[in-house]
Amino acid sequence: MPFKSLRIIEPILKAISEEGYTIPTPIQSRAIPIVLQGTDLLGSAQTGTGKTAAFAIPILQLLSTHKLPHQKKVIRSLIVTPTRELAIQIGESFNAYGRHTGLTSTVIFGGVGQQPQTNALQRGVDILIATPGRLLDLMAQKFISLKDIQIFVLDEADRMLDMGFIHDVKKILHALPQKRQSLFFSATMPPEIVKLSATILHNPAKVSITPESPTVEIINQHILFVDKGNKNALLMHLLKDQTIKTALVFTRTKHGADKVVRMLQKNHVKAEAIHGNKAQNARQRALANFKAQTTRVLVATDIAARGIDVDDMEFVINYEIPNIPETYVHRIGRTGRAGAKGTAYSFCDAEEKAYLRDIEKLIGKKIPILENHPYPLMHHNPVKAAPQQQRQHGPYAQRRYSHSGLKTPGSGSGEEKQWQGNSRRRSR
Repeated sequence: MPFKSLRIIEPILKAISEEGYTIPTPIQSRAIPIVLQGTDLLGSAQTGTGKTAAFAIPILQLLSTHKLPHQKKVIRSLIVTPTRELAIQIGESFNAYGRHTGLTSTVIFGGVGQQPQTNALQRGVDILIATPGRLLDLMAQKFISLKDIQIFVLDEADRMLDMGFIHDVKKILHALPQKRQSLFFSATMPPEIVKLSATILHNPAKVSITPESPTVEIINQHILFVDKGNKNALLMHLLKDQTIKTALVFTRTKHGADKVVRMLQKNHVKAEAIHGNKAQNARQRALANFKAQTTRVLVATDIAARGIDVDDMEFVINYEIPNIPETYVHRIGRTGRAGAKGTAYSFCDAEEKAYLRDIEKLIGKKIPILENHPYPLMHHNPVKAAPQQQRQHGPYAQRRYSHSGLKTPGSGSGEEKQWQGNSRRRSR
């Protein structure tokens, strides 16, 4: 079924064709007709399913065919998303699909000066893509009014919850007109998200695309059991494979990402990190270098990586297994996009075996074990330091593994302590 069968207007069809798209993805074919009817929508869809176009295309069509008589443009559609990278990605999609409609859009987010953003707002825009903090800030400064919003989109609602943005979202909702069309998208639907959606949507149509396990079926997944102290050596071993032209590597913490980058650079592998402590221009530069393949390895934390959209990225490496199983699905979903091939390697030490069991339970399958690597797991049970060692070296001290000569990287950062606290709470 081509896009033309969805009754999309010619200016948008032309732009879609110029982008090289001919056949809509499942969420696009189901969501676009619903949104064009003016119905509220509750969408459950993972990353890589074409979700952005599923709401961008019908929003552009609705605004294009119902233009207001105002001389100055007012904001008629608001898309709220949790991260700067996602906001920029969504903005690029609106610009691409709407290039022949005469509609304008702008993106606002924190971490950069507000002057260019406020200048664009004062010129007038039809569509605003925003992160919650900067949006509320500019609303308080009277640069933004939401009184003319006709279509509201809350994207990546589960990540909003993870990042503590729910109270900000509720403040934004209070500023919106009661009469509006609302679209709500979330990759997962925990009870808190279902409850929030009920406060936003009115008699919504529901679209659920690609449950967790089918999404990962097309990705070649491998578990590599390894002692924690040998993960650096194992990563370097994998990167000897020259068919891995680029790889996205995941760590749990910002501190851990920076340590992996330093190790790779020391071993003459071009690598950069992308996480919340990096300035926005540094994050965008790192992503641009990775897309251009001038940087071979991009090391990312989960929140920063949610906005990474790189065509034909084939390899994802979980340097650390996530303690939330859904996060694993989101991570490996960065590859194998739109039916392309993808490979995911996950390093699992003794302490992470419980997280692996949770992941396999979620996806409904055992992940194949890759055993023929030079750093197999030797210590099958986590080693607890003696009380005297804890006092001398800290609670996270680990043994030196004699067969490798490598030490476990230190883990004294607040983030890692917080994560380990979360791990202990999960294990109860």
